[in-house]
Formats: sequence, C-alpha cells, structure tokens
Amino acid sequence: MKLIIATIKPFKLEEVREALTGIGVRGMMVSEIKGFGAQSGHTEIYRGAEYAVNFVPKVKLEIVVQDSMAEQVVTTIAATAKTDKIGDGKIFTLDVEGAMRVRTGELNDDAI
Repeated sequence: MKLIIATIKPFKLEEVREALTGIGVRGMMVSEIKGFGAQSGHTEIYRGAEYAVNFVPKVKLEIVVQDSMAEQVVTTIAATAKTDKIGDGKIFTLDVEGAMRVRTGELNDDAI
C-alpha cells in the first residue's frame, strides 16, 4: 500500500476529487493548510495598510491506495491540479506498513 500526500491550490480540490473518483479512488482525507515554498508568500493591502502574507493557503490530500494504483493516482492529481503557475503544489508517495478499518476490523488492502 502507498500513502500519497498532495498539496494543491484550494480551488482545484473539487476537480481533483472528481478525477480521482473517476479512476476508482474510494476515499481521501482533506485538510486546509498554510505553507510556503518557491511562492514564499506575497503582500496584501487591508484597510489601507500593507502587510506580508508569509503563508499561502493550500489543501492537503492524503490518500491510501494499493501499490498498483499509486502511479495512476499521482499522474491524475498532477494533471488535474496543474495550472502552470508557481504554487501548484507537491506530491509525495510513502510506503504504508498496515491499515485497519475500525468498524469491521478488516486489514490492509481490505481496509482501503
């Protein structure tokens, strides 16, 4: 099993969710986060005062899939979330040692 962690722009969330559902992903966890990378924030004017926004809003997706689906999931996220502008996000893939569905006690592949 693989854990895929992706950070994307918030307005791309629904489009990415639909694309992943279309390839058979049955679940994901979504968190609203803030961060910075090459984009490294920006300045905004609020009520006449200029201030620095050092952290940019992002959405973090966490998806556990069978090894055989991992590459397709990564490719789908990358293609769907891409805007060709700085700050499109990152995708990480990690090995998962085990999983359990709490309600039924199913383990590993059966749990996802």
